[in-house]
Amino acid sequence: MQKLTVTVEGVAERGRIPGEYAFGVPGKDAPFAFGPNISPALRWSGAPNTAKSFAVVMYDASVPTVFDDANKEGKTIPASIKRMDFYHWILVDIPAGTTQIARGAESNGVTARGKPHGRVAIGLRGINDFGGFFASMPDMAGDYGGYDGPAPPWNDEALHEYHFAVFALDVVSLGLSGRFFGKDVMKAMDVHVLAKGEAVGLYTLNPNLR
Repeated sequence: MQKLTVTVEGVAERGRIPGEYAFGVPGKDAPFAFGPNISPALRWSGAPNTAKSFAVVMYDASVPTVFDDANKEGKTIPASIKRMDFYHWILVDIPAGTTQIARGAESNGVTARGKPHGRVAIGLRGINDFGGFFASMPDMAGDYGGYDGPAPPWNDEALHEYHFAVFALDVVSLGLSGRFFGKDVMKAMDVHVLAKGEAVGLYTLNPNLR
């Protein structure tokens, strides 16, 4: 499979993600506060001429599978606990010839109950995983479209890895509509990927790891 070169503005490969891109940042008098949550500028190159569209999938590969002790004083989440993927950004049906997404195009702040999903100027937004996390919080519950940045538990002993993946596809559209999620996109892309690339950034709210 051909490889794309992907860069995230302000993030060196496996370097720290700036707080301006984060959903959660250290608070002044608390371990957590809402962050600027600005979507970073994303660029890619090296796509084959046969590419008919692109998809962007950002995910945290380090999310604990058990949240019982998350963000609790006097508790920690061991780095050894089993981890899973958590999707932060789903954007598909990006037109062929596109090579970048501008800073702030997919988020300019934290939006309670989520930003709209569906058709936007640059493509088709899916729903990220924040809605599931906030399902029990009436002030925050909803479908979260677009980009929402890092916000790992502040007592997690693992440094979180965020993958900004770009896929070049052999179809103009994946045929998705309505409410679709990261796993739906990965399944729909399965036989359509011509090239892939990713950039990886790191983030933590644990004061012992910062």
